[in-house]
Amino acid sequence: MDIALIKKIVKLVEESNISGLEIEENEIKIKVTKTLSAPVQQAAPAIVHGLHIPAHTDAPVVAPETAVAVAPEVPKANLHEVRSPIVGTFYRSPTPDADPFVRIGDTVASGQVLCIIEAMKLMNEIESDISGKIVKILVDNGKPVEYNQPLFLVEV
Repeated sequence: MDIALIKKIVKLVEESNISGLEIEENEIKIKVTKTLSAPVQQAAPAIVHGLHIPAHTDAPVVAPETAVAVAPEVPKANLHEVRSPIVGTFYRSPTPDADPFVRIGDTVASGQVLCIIEAMKLMNEIESDISGKIVKILVDNGKPVEYNQPLFLVEV
């Protein structure tokens, strides 16, 4: 494995909100984990994407004016989220000068390529897991995406 590639992997973990990453290629295995230098501070219990996260009783409390509440956008019942199966860089088209795979308003079939996610110099075609109409593209071209991050909203 190339040392520059290892440095990129470390930088990816440092700049993301993931706590670690494990990669195995042939007989080489790399595990990168993040450790926090300071204790995590929480205010009150938070609700993130519909999950209740209790406050730690032993952690210091943050002043109320610095706490930020995140209210998730609730999709309509007839909308399906196509999510990223991997961490990488999102691309809407196969090459920079090509037309995008899909646009808002396009009808897609199950198995149709919607985008590419580049991960470790590999281009991974992401296919629709449902048939329907693209109503929203949730990621900008060339932006990094996390595992399980919503990419598209498809009306079924």
